[in-house]
Amino acid sequence: MSVIKLRERLLPFLRWLPLQRSAVRADIIAGATVAMILIPQSMAYAQLAGLPAYYGLYAAFLPVIIGAMWGSSHQLATGPVAMVSLLTGTALTQFAAPGSEQFIALAILLALMVGIMELAMGLFRLGAIVNFLSHPVIVGFTNAAAIIIALSQFNKLIGVHSARSDRFLGDVWDVLLRIGDMHLPTLAMGLLTLAVILLIRRYRPVWPGVLIAVALTTTLSWAIDFERNTTASPLDFRDPHVRNVIDSLVALDDRSRVLREATAEKAGEITRLATSNGVDHPRLIMLNADLEFLKLELRAVEAEHRVRFAELRRLRFTGVRGAEGGSAYRLVSTVEPGTTTDGRRWIVARIDGTRIRLTGGGEVVGTIPAGIPQPAMPKIDWETLIKLLPTALIIALIGFMEAISIAKSMAAYTKQRISPDQELIGQGLANIVGSAFQSFPVSGSFSRSAVNLATGAVSGLSSVVAGVIVLVTLLLFTPLLYHLPQAALAAIIMLAVASLVNFKAMVHAWQAHRHDGIAATVTFLATLSFAPHLDTGILAGAGLAIILYLYRTMRPRVAVLGRHPDGTLRDAQLFNLPTSERLIVIRFDGSLFFANVPYFEDVILEQAAKHPQARYILVVGDAINELDASGEEMIRHLARRLQQNEVTMVFSGLKRQVLSVMEKTGLYAAIGAQHFFRTEEAALAAISQWLHDPTFDEKFFPLVRTAAEPPAAAIDSAQAPPSMK
Repeated sequence: MSVIKLRERLLPFLRWLPLQRSAVRADIIAGATVAMILIPQSMAYAQLAGLPAYYGLYAAFLPVIIGAMWGSSHQLATGPVAMVSLLTGTALTQFAAPGSEQFIALAILLALMVGIMELAMGLFRLGAIVNFLSHPVIVGFTNAAAIIIALSQFNKLIGVHSARSDRFLGDVWDVLLRIGDMHLPTLAMGLLTLAVILLIRRYRPVWPGVLIAVALTTTLSWAIDFERNTTASPLDFRDPHVRNVIDSLVALDDRSRVLREATAEKAGEITRLATSNGVDHPRLIMLNADLEFLKLELRAVEAEHRVRFAELRRLRFTGVRGAEGGSAYRLVSTVEPGTTTDGRRWIVARIDGTRIRLTGGGEVVGTIPAGIPQPAMPKIDWETLIKLLPTALIIALIGFMEAISIAKSMAAYTKQRISPDQELIGQGLANIVGSAFQSFPVSGSFSRSAVNLATGAVSGLSSVVAGVIVLVTLLLFTPLLYHLPQAALAAIIMLAVASLVNFKAMVHAWQAHRHDGIAATVTFLATLSFAPHLDTGILAGAGLAIILYLYRTMRPRVAVLGRHPDGTLRDAQLFNLPTSERLIVIRFDGSLFFANVPYFEDVILEQAAKHPQARYILVVGDAINELDASGEEMIRHLARRLQQNEVTMVFSGLKRQVLSVMEKTGLYAAIGAQHFFRTEEAALAAISQWLHDPTFDEKFFPLVRTAAEPPAAAIDSAQAPPSMK
C-alpha cells in the first residue's frame, strides 16, 4: 500500500483538501441548514430511544463530526436516526426503566458495542456481510418499524401516559382504551406542529420547517404555562389505594438503593480478594454466589417498581381543599359532586424520595444541562455484554445498511466513489467516540443527508459545521429549549417516519418472486407481533429468506430440450416439441452442490426410466456455475450406474471452474474426454454419428451448422482436454 493510500485510509478527510472558497461557503450554508433540522430531530429521537431529550444533542455533536471525517461519503449526515433509536429503546426496556440511570448507562454501552463491531467489520473488510439481510427482509422490517415508531409516539401526541412492556400491541391497545383521558392542549400542540411543518413543506420548502415549528410551539408553551408543575408529599393524597402505591414505591426506591450499594460493595470485595489471593481463592465462590443473588433481587425490585409506577402514572388527580386548609389531591373518579376543586387534572411525573412531582399540563423537555458532557467510558461487565450482544449486532447491521444505502444513492448524483469498508470505519468511530461523550447509537440519516445534498454540500466539512452549531447550542442556548413540548417532538417523529411506510415495495417484491414476497410479509408480521423485541422479527425474516433461498437451490429448473422451429434447443414441454426415444437432452439451471445433488440424480434417473430405448443423455451445463465434492461424487456414481445399463452421459458447455474440479478428481478421465463438448450442437453432431442412424438428425434434432463451425472441427475441438481449450 502506497503512502498516499495509507494516509487516505487513516485520515480520509484529507481528501477534502485543498478547500476552495466557493466550496467552503457552500459547506457552511449546507451545515447550518442541516443543523436547524438536526437539533430538534436529535432530541425527538432521543425521546424515541427512551432517553431524556438532551441526550439527542450529545449524539448530534461529536458523532456527526467523526462520521463525516472518517467516512467515505462527502454528503452523508451521521447522527440520531429513527430506526436505530427505536431498536435501542425497545431492546433496553426489558433491562431497565426508560430514562433511568441504568437505562442511560446501557444505551451508552450499546453505542460502544455497536461502534466496535462496525469498526472491526470495516478493518477486516467485511462490508459485504450486510448482504445476508436481503432487500425484501429490509422492506418488511422497515414498514413494520415505521408503524411501530408512529404508534409508540401516539400516547405522547394525545397526552396519555403508557408504560413500556413486553407486549407493544397491548400497550397501544391500553392507550386506545384510555383515549378519553387525552389532554386536549397536548393534542393541540402536536397538531399545530404537524400543520406548521406540512404547510411550510408545501408552500415554502426552502424554509427550515421543523425548526420553525419547534420555535413556535416552545414560545407558545412558555407563554401559556403549558407545563404547570407542583410538588406534594404522600400525606397530601387522600385515597388509601393511592397512598399504598406511593408508600410501596418509596419502599422499593429505598430497597433498590440499598441493593445497589450492597452490589457495589460485594463486587469491590471480589475484586480486592481476586487481586490479592488469585482467582482460585475458595471464598470467591461464595462471594460470587452472593453477588448473583443481589443482582437477581435488584432486577426483581426494579421490575416491580416499573409496574407500580406505571399504575400510578395512569391515575388522574384533582386538587381539593384539605381539612386543615391545605392542598390535597383526590382521584378524579372519587370526587363527590359539588366538591370545589382547582379544575385541573394532575398526574404523577416523578417521585424523589418523599417528594412527589405533579404535572397539571402537558409534558415538556425540561431542564437541559448546559455544556458538553465530561468524557468517560461506559461501565463494562461481562454479563451485560452478553445480554446486549444480539441487539448490538442487529443495530450494527441495520445502521450500516441504512448508512451505505443512503451514501450510494447520493453517489449516483455526485459520481463519488463510495467505500463500504471505509464507511463502516467512519460509523464505528462515530459510535465509539460518541459513547465516550454519553451518546446512544447513531447512523446515517436519510432526511438530513438529502438536505445536505440539496443545499450544495461539497465535502464532509458541512457535517463539521453542523456539529459545531450543536456544540454552540449546548453551551449557550439550552435554557431556550426547556419549554419545548414533548408532543411537538412526537409529531416530528411521526412525520419523519411516514415516508418509511412503503407497502408498494412489498407488493413489488411479491411480483418479482413469490418467495421474496413471503419473506417480506413474514418479516413485517413478525416484527409487529414480537415488538418490542424487534431483533426477533428481523432474525425470523432473515432466517426464512435463507431457508427459501436454499429451497429454491435444492430444486432448480430442469428442462428436457427439443429442437424449436427457429433452430434453437428449447424446453420441449413448454413449446410442445418432439423429442427422441434414443437421446435425452437435459438442461440443468443451477449449480451442483450438496443441497440439490439428490434432485439432479432423481431427474436423470426419472428421464432414463421414461425413455428405456435411450442410449445417450446429454447434460447441457451452460448454467452450472459450481461443482462441489457432493456433486462430483454423484456424477461419478450416476455415470457408472447408467453405463451398466448401456446409457452414456455426455456434457456440453461446462464452465472452466466445473471442468477444473472434474480434472483434479479424475472424473473427467473416468467419463472420457470424448464425452465433453464446448456446445450442444457439437455434442449432437457426435451423438448422431455414434448412433449410426442416418434418419436421426431429420426426425429429432436437425443440426443447425454454420460455415465457421463444421461438425468435424467441432468434434475434434470438443474432444480436446480442458487444459488445451
